[in-house]
Amino acid sequence: MPDGTSLGSYLRDRRIRLDPVALGFSASRRRTPGLRREEVAQRANISATWYTWLEQGRGGAPSAHVLDRIANALMLTDVEREHVFILGLGRSPEIRYQPVSGITPRLQRVLDAMEASPAILRTATWDVVAWNRAAAVTLTDYATLAPKDRNVLRLMFLNPRVRAAQLDWESVARFVVAVFRGDATRAGAAATMQALADELCQASPEFAAMWRDNDVRDFGEGVKRLRHPAIGELALEYSAFAVDGRPDLAMLVYNPVDPRDADRIKALTAGKILKTQTSKAR
Repeated sequence: MPDGTSLGSYLRDRRIRLDPVALGFSASRRRTPGLRREEVAQRANISATWYTWLEQGRGGAPSAHVLDRIANALMLTDVEREHVFILGLGRSPEIRYQPVSGITPRLQRVLDAMEASPAILRTATWDVVAWNRAAAVTLTDYATLAPKDRNVLRLMFLNPRVRAAQLDWESVARFVVAVFRGDATRAGAAATMQALADELCQASPEFAAMWRDNDVRDFGEGVKRLRHPAIGELALEYSAFAVDGRPDLAMLVYNPVDPRDADRIKALTAGKILKTQTSKAR
């Protein structure tokens, strides 16, 4: 039995799990389950002899390009593909950026469980794809925006309300631009990043100036200070968390520094304070 600790044994294990009929091959005259080696080689567009040697541990180290072809031929998941690269090359594969199509109900329930802490899920290019009620009443009511406009950079530079809510807009804006550049580049989203940057450079001279600085930062931890139209100034500790199995997403959580702010946010989410109400800043 293959032990799964070598590249060859792992490839064989994945090969014999595939259904040849579902992939357009005949099911007749097969002594073992799964695809034949030559069928995997055909799907990967590589030499059948070389693939056989690779399974037998005689083929030498494959290139990343060939290994990627084999991963596609074997219909590997992202986790399985990463495992194959580590076995074959001793490293993870290059990041392949894919736009986020949605989140699971479980992730949404995680957000919703934080009643007094605004929390969002954002992509590597800073599109907000999910949020909780506290974020909607404290940060931005994302549900009222078109999906294209649920982008933190667009909001920061093009939305007067979001800009006015920042106690130190320039410092916050520079921070967001620098973290955005690092996140998008790290995720392999250079093309998407540049398209958004080009759009914002045309729309905002301030963004264009900050973009030319080429600053890069990580999100880290800190305190965000907001000016809310209904409850005055808020101090929120922010933290970023990776979402296991979703390298395309990050969860940002903003915890009130002052327990009184937590009570105010809860009152907002419960509708006990009108968002248009004028209140004195503390």
